[in-house]
Amino acid sequence: MTWTFGEDLGAFAAAAGATVEARPVENTLMLSCVDALRRRGPNAFGAEPPLYGWWTAADGTVTAAALCTRPHPMLLTALPAASVRPLAAALAAEPLLAGVTGFNAERSDAASLAGAWGRPSRVTEEQRLYRLAGLVPPAPAPPGAPRIAGEADVPLVLDWVNAFAAELEDLAPADEGWVRDRIGYGGVVLWEHEGTPVSLACRTRPLGGASRVGPVYTPPEHRGRGYAAGVTAEASRLAGTPEVLLFTDLANPTSNGVYRRIGYVPVMDRVLVRGG
Repeated sequence: MTWTFGEDLGAFAAAAGATVEARPVENTLMLSCVDALRRRGPNAFGAEPPLYGWWTAADGTVTAAALCTRPHPMLLTALPAASVRPLAAALAAEPLLAGVTGFNAERSDAASLAGAWGRPSRVTEEQRLYRLAGLVPPAPAPPGAPRIAGEADVPLVLDWVNAFAAELEDLAPADEGWVRDRIGYGGVVLWEHEGTPVSLACRTRPLGGASRVGPVYTPPEHRGRGYAAGVTAEASRLAGTPEVLLFTDLANPTSNGVYRRIGYVPVMDRVLVRGG
């Protein structure tokens, strides 16, 4: 039983790809990150090359995976109990992992790994994954109407996506390439009122029969009018996949309430843990 780490996406896909793809709902973040790295190259998320890891069980099967797009936290699939302490040891001693300062894992796994890590740590964000059980459009509908964002909207979408990242603090800012990629496949919906954009919702490309909505952002001056519910419902309707997913910050009860009202139900919680 062992963890293997490296910087080769091909080796990771060959070893752990089937394991990650077997749970497209729970592993939606990892699937979309790997897809972006394949399409946009190793610098899709930053200047440093990504790190990949996989856990091989005693019978030779790969049962867990890890991805770190440095300097962001390491993203983990569900962790078999036997893999937790070896991963904690690797975080402390493996030279390739020297720059890893935190991890994103399912709640129970995060608690176990933090306890085995052997260094002070803190939870910086708690997320809940939701799946759409059946779309319930907001009633009454907010004033205005949705439209798909186009090329002329790139500056606005970039500003709003990065305003969203700044509010969350632990989310890296997007670049123009990220925005153009989303707009290129119709993955950004704007809600307009009287000709002015007032809210947006993005969605990922379909992967493994699932698409994920997010980020969803409404500038402060337009909040409280139902625009986020309207634009999220439209982005969800356009996803066109058997599974439509989204993540929320559990510290924001307003957004959690909005998504439940339009038909989303909880799947699981994830926790972001940082050292120090």
